[in-house]
Amino acid sequence: MLSLKRSFLLLSFALLVAAVLVGCSSNDGASNNVSEGNNNPESEGSGGEGEWEGQSISVQLIGDFTMEASTDPITGEKTKGLEVLKEEFESQHPGATVEFIIMPWEGYTEKTQAMITSGEADVYQMPGIADFAAQGVVEPLQSYIEEDDEFDLDKFIDKQVDGWKALGPDSDELQIYGLPFLGDARFITYDKQLFDEWGVEYLSDYPTMEEVAEKAKQMTGKNPVTGEQNYGIWFRGDWSSAFTLINLAEGQNGRWGTGFAWDEIEFEFDSPEMVSGLEWLLEMQEYAPEGLVSDQGNEKWLTQDNNIGIVLNQGPGDTIMPAYAQGLGDRIGIAQEFKNDENQGGMFAGSPITMAKDSENKELAWEWMKFATSDVMQQYVFEEANAMPSIKSVKTWDSYAEVENLMAPTLEAMSTPWTPRYPWASSQPRFILTSEVEAALTGKRSAQEAVEKAQKESTEWLENRN
Repeated sequence: MLSLKRSFLLLSFALLVAAVLVGCSSNDGASNNVSEGNNNPESEGSGGEGEWEGQSISVQLIGDFTMEASTDPITGEKTKGLEVLKEEFESQHPGATVEFIIMPWEGYTEKTQAMITSGEADVYQMPGIADFAAQGVVEPLQSYIEEDDEFDLDKFIDKQVDGWKALGPDSDELQIYGLPFLGDARFITYDKQLFDEWGVEYLSDYPTMEEVAEKAKQMTGKNPVTGEQNYGIWFRGDWSSAFTLINLAEGQNGRWGTGFAWDEIEFEFDSPEMVSGLEWLLEMQEYAPEGLVSDQGNEKWLTQDNNIGIVLNQGPGDTIMPAYAQGLGDRIGIAQEFKNDENQGGMFAGSPITMAKDSENKELAWEWMKFATSDVMQQYVFEEANAMPSIKSVKTWDSYAEVENLMAPTLEAMSTPWTPRYPWASSQPRFILTSEVEAALTGKRSAQEAVEKAQKESTEWLENRN
């Protein structure tokens, strides 16, 4: 079982990962962890003599990273800071200096744009890689990969490399502009104790919409053991509802549309599979607590008093660490999101790392990118920063074994999402579709009317953009 230290730290996990795809809670204190010197790649570092003498790189990171060790206010135990990685990297690269720029999640896209425009860093953590690759401001990596005999893409969890492929300003084929750094996934979670109390068989590893619907119905009402009101299902009807609906279409062998470059994209938001998926959500609303469209009704989820059987579209930050911290690691189960006949489905998420096109020390920047995806830093990410690693060797770590019950299906989910990442995931079409799902859930429009309106407005937005 987890140590006391990890149990409490896990609660912070949701603040770091969930949204890596589309945004996260702010942590205004994060940037304060970097001293003035650490914001300047020319600042005095540990450098010295050696093969890399005089070379310095600056690395931008997003989230709850800290430079120095910090003390957990509850346990009194120490959490290692980035200083241990700085020391390790510089010891492996004599004469080199690495400095860090840490920014909070709030406004990270605009801040990254400003940084890369002014050439402030050599390496960036970049969830919005597709937009930056199209600008021609990040370095294509294929030549570095091919020329480096020590580097092997097979070390990454399946789908992680393909998920971050993007188009450059003058290319018509997807290329590697970033390496997987922080992993993420989406899956279905369920409460085994409620299933047992209702006498319902657990969800299968790859449930269908029909299976989820049937079991949600069976667990809605007065719990036969506790007498408390239970609800069979819960899902967000706001922020992530567009992705939930797209996944329902994928589970019926549908899709969001086609294309990757904006001038080639064609949406299929009004397809029969989308209509059927939204109608399914409207039906499931009958077996859910009130408040879906305002992210309410799930207040007891991941507590000993939980009253919900199944929760859709969850991620590691929503589930793994909070579950173990609450002593529910064996009570919560994970099933995969809906997949098509090719075992593909669900939103790809996480954060890659990229190299700035204008970096003056690209060879050293490449060395850092390899280091950032090595066991040394990936284990740090998992154990100290409470984020998901992106490499297969995670399965060999003792820290993985402590949470394997929920980590194993999470890694499975990371290996089967829709790739490459939805190109519109952080753009206006996502918000248009979300708004129409909300309209349907609140009775303002039928499922058919909602998806037709989403299709029309998204297509018009795309035409104006192009």
